[in-house]
Amino acid sequence: MKFLRYLKEVFISSLPLLAIIVLVTAFIFPVTDSEQIMQLVVGYVGVVIGQAIFLVGLDYSVLPIGNLIGSSIAKLKKMAFILMVAFLFSLLATIAEPGITVLAAQVSGVSDKINAPLFIFIVSFGLGILTALAVYRLVKNISMKKIFFFFYLALIIIIFLVPNEFQALGFDASGAATGAISVPFVLALGVGLSHSIGHSKSTEESFGIVGIAAIGPIITVYIYGLIVGNSTTLTPYTPGNITFADSLLNNLPAVALAVFPLVLIFLIYQAFFIKLPRRKVLQILLATIVVFVGLYIFIVATDYGLAFAGSYIGREFMKSQTYQIILLPLSFVLGFAITLSEPSVVVFSQQVDEITSGSISKNVIKFALGISVGFAALLGVIKVITGLSILWFVVPLYVMAVGLIYFTPTLFVGLAFDGGTVSAGAITSAFLTPLTLGASQALGYENILTTGLGILAFISVMPRIVVQILGIIYNYRTSRQVVEYEDIEFDDDETEEGETSGT
Repeated sequence: MKFLRYLKEVFISSLPLLAIIVLVTAFIFPVTDSEQIMQLVVGYVGVVIGQAIFLVGLDYSVLPIGNLIGSSIAKLKKMAFILMVAFLFSLLATIAEPGITVLAAQVSGVSDKINAPLFIFIVSFGLGILTALAVYRLVKNISMKKIFFFFYLALIIIIFLVPNEFQALGFDASGAATGAISVPFVLALGVGLSHSIGHSKSTEESFGIVGIAAIGPIITVYIYGLIVGNSTTLTPYTPGNITFADSLLNNLPAVALAVFPLVLIFLIYQAFFIKLPRRKVLQILLATIVVFVGLYIFIVATDYGLAFAGSYIGREFMKSQTYQIILLPLSFVLGFAITLSEPSVVVFSQQVDEITSGSISKNVIKFALGISVGFAALLGVIKVITGLSILWFVVPLYVMAVGLIYFTPTLFVGLAFDGGTVSAGAITSAFLTPLTLGASQALGYENILTTGLGILAFISVMPRIVVQILGIIYNYRTSRQVVEYEDIEFDDDETEEGETSGT
């Protein structure tokens, strides 16, 4: 049964995260309050079960919808219609993304200038616009490398003009917006479209669409920041300060709003373009209900339990310099562990394995992303402890990521920027962001939005560096193997000629 298989995979991959939570909350800084213990248990168990249910539904709903729309979108003929559909569907998929819902609740609870529903729409609008651009690039066969180079170079310049509260938030919003719903949908859209167009490099071109789309939220959040400016009033950060019943009630409308508009647009698209058999449509609709149930369990578990666990660990480890030093290696392990259980990473690594026919295995991608996020979490904690501006970190890291583009094979450029995008998903947002915000508040910083945010920005950029380096190494080894193989063939030909002449 697929659910049991996913449940086993999710449980095994989340064991390192469970081990750290138990180690800290049971032995290093014991939690004795019964309500808080329940929060920890519900948080972990709910995330595991919810993710397994969610992934089962995803296989039969969001992924087929994305593939069907992607493969049929080219039939619209007119470019304006193609771009409009790509924009609309990706906007709705991002509104459905649990990670951005979690982040919006976190930052709006601290800042008086950030409205959560408006923030979600602004981020989704940005991703929709850049998804349309990514589709235009596929249709017109424009170089992926040039787009990445131009936009990220522009962002490196623009970041110096943005209010400091929004400098990290733009990158954090981009990472949070590209998770378990938007990533498989947008990636499936790209795969279906590239195959229907029939480009000779369809496998290479299937990747990169998520990485390009992820630029949009950064731009729109920066514009939002320039309009509203820094906060005048900051509220103390208290994640997990909510009853289980309130969490159930508060998250039900948000999850319903997230999932069902996507289904409505699918039905409209089905009526005019796809025209699937009634039995197939019913199967997709039933699977969407499964997605809703899994996502609801997942969001409630993160809101009620996982956010509390992250904030608790961050606060407690700031008590002394000794504990702060211990948190540095622990943060690396946490980043690595969370990546293995991140829904968007699981989906992305599976799709990479399938699209490349196993030449780039899902385990290699997951391990590379895990190492990257481990280093990113380490940098995030260093930033909080030192109180340095995020510009000292993110600018040189993105200069490095952009500089590697012209030395990396096209396939790995797409994989790197897509991988960096998917790594900052719902679990990461719900656990590591509260950890750094809680740590920042414990250290007494006046504005935790400038000192506590930024970890998702590091999580977005580090895989883009590591995976590109992996691609350069992979390309070098492959070229050497080809040379060695050609030498062997040449030697064999010479031997055969010698034997023939000898006879």
